[in-house]
Amino acid sequence: MPLFCILNMAGPQPGPMHVGVCRLVLRMPENGSLKDKRQVMRSLMERVRNRFHVAIAEVDAQERWDIGVLGVTNVSNDRQHTEAALNQVVEFIQETRLDAELTEVDIQVVAY
Repeated sequence: MPLFCILNMAGPQPGPMHVGVCRLVLRMPENGSLKDKRQVMRSLMERVRNRFHVAIAEVDAQERWDIGVLGVTNVSNDRQHTEAALNQVVEFIQETRLDAELTEVDIQVVAY
């Protein structure tokens, strides 16, 4: 029997799990190449990971030098904590990356 089935048969879960997902679109008109963009994105993702302990990855527009799309996720047993963590990431990016303009922010939190 697969491991995930054994874990699911362990009985009722003690409480809800809240999964927060954030999609960020950044415009970086000052970048002149993919190399410049990747340097900005790599630095930004590393700083966000280290500061907020969230999962973050470039999820779209990898071949565009002027646009970056990031996916950020956080899991918690508290919906407010999940929402706050993602909102703090958005604020951090707005305040620290003056070379990248946030053009879209989409945050969703789902309870399981």
